[in-house]
Amino acid sequence: MCDICVMNAVKDKMLSRRSFFKTGALGAAAAVASSAAGTTAMAAGHGGVQDMTHTIDENFPTYFGESQFSREQLFNYAEHAFNLSQYTVNEHTGTHIDAPLHFSADGASVDELPLSSLIAPLCVIDIAARAADDADAQLTPDDLKTWIAAHGDIPDGACVAMHSGWSSKVDTAGFRNFDGKAQHYPGFHVEATQMLLETGAGSIASDTLSLDHGISPDFATHYAWLPQGRFGIECLANLDKVPAAGATLVVGAPKMRGGSGGPARIFALV
Repeated sequence: MCDICVMNAVKDKMLSRRSFFKTGALGAAAAVASSAAGTTAMAAGHGGVQDMTHTIDENFPTYFGESQFSREQLFNYAEHAFNLSQYTVNEHTGTHIDAPLHFSADGASVDELPLSSLIAPLCVIDIAARAADDADAQLTPDDLKTWIAAHGDIPDGACVAMHSGWSSKVDTAGFRNFDGKAQHYPGFHVEATQMLLETGAGSIASDTLSLDHGISPDFATHYAWLPQGRFGIECLANLDKVPAAGATLVVGAPKMRGGSGGPARIFALV
């Protein structure tokens, strides 16, 4: 039997069962979802959820300046009674993970990241005021010391995120901020990265296209951090909507064998 014939037969069978299950299934699903979300958040003392992920499309800005996302609709509902698209996407597009393998010869790939590292205390270091005046600003050891003085030591397994305010530029040329010779946006200073290596932090994150600031000639922060078995997150959204300390970041890392990274759905329990 042809694929479409099989699909149509399945569709007809499912339609005959739909009215029986519709009311009960929707009610049960809503109850389970509500209960699960509330239980998970409240168990850790959290009362809400904040999306930290940008939506990807063909126009999402990229480090190299060219689109890294495309899609082709293979089936559509009007003709086939279901929708199915095929996507082509660069590993490092949109809100995404940099696995250790991204900047090392034999580091862990994205599918090898420990599950425990994907749920992390979130530490938000705010350099937005400085970045507003200087697109090449960097998160420095002094910024880390100021945060620690206010909130205590960096927790083990934490994700330390740079909030530069750059997320608000994502739909403009200012996000990549290319002047014809170099990109200009904030990032982690390598000395801050080295300082974090002395803590139990498991990941660092930026709201820009790179962990390094845009004009970096050598990816010093990438090379300092990723080969040590820790991972990064780039293009994080909504850091202005979460507290400096106390939130829990949940990282929906893709599980692609051998991947050097990949787009991720990330949210914070607040």
